[in-house]
Amino acid sequence: MDEARHLRDVLRLKAGEEVYVFDGHGREFRCVVFSPKRDSAELRIEAEVEPAKPESHLQLNLCVALLKGEKFDLVVQKATELGVNKITPLITRYADIHLRDEIDATKRVSRWQRIALEASKQSGRAFIPEISLPLRFETALDVDGFSVMFSERGGESLENLAKQSAPQFLTALVGSEGGWSDEEIESARARNFHVITLGGRILRAETAAITVTALLQHLFGDLK
Repeated sequence: MDEARHLRDVLRLKAGEEVYVFDGHGREFRCVVFSPKRDSAELRIEAEVEPAKPESHLQLNLCVALLKGEKFDLVVQKATELGVNKITPLITRYADIHLRDEIDATKRVSRWQRIALEASKQSGRAFIPEISLPLRFETALDVDGFSVMFSERGGESLENLAKQSAPQFLTALVGSEGGWSDEEIESARARNFHVITLGGRILRAETAAITVTALLQHLFGDLK
């Protein structure tokens, strides 16, 4: 419904005019408006086309501790623009917010999905990152492939990470303003996560999440 209104009221497209649409999974199509209506629009697919902005070859799952207010909204928006494939909200020991119930969690995820959709459209992506329901920290450690935890203490330098062979799939953990507990760091290390510390400055959680995404896309993805 929202997209139909955007087509009619913002783009002001009429029957017979051309429009490009994407399916959220990386495919894009050239279409012709067939029947624009108030709350819907019928389109005729003319051909599948190459997306204007190809996806990064790095499949990045960004796992971020729940943050207060609009901070997580900002992370979703910018991480989507930077090319993540999945965003996983984390329930950690020092997470800034606590969910009331499953309804609360579902509402938040719906909001983040809308933000990701708009950010994908704005950045020219044909792919919308998956956003899962919040997971407990221990569950997020149960992943295969290359895995990294970013911590303000107890880690190695990013330079050491850059020496690793470029992974195709990568999971990155970013904590809350309160950081990680000692137990969380040790649990991640025991599951073969690389624990990385970024310089000597302490970053806000939302800044760290965006910075981490950009750095990983530069090291292993398409942000060169």
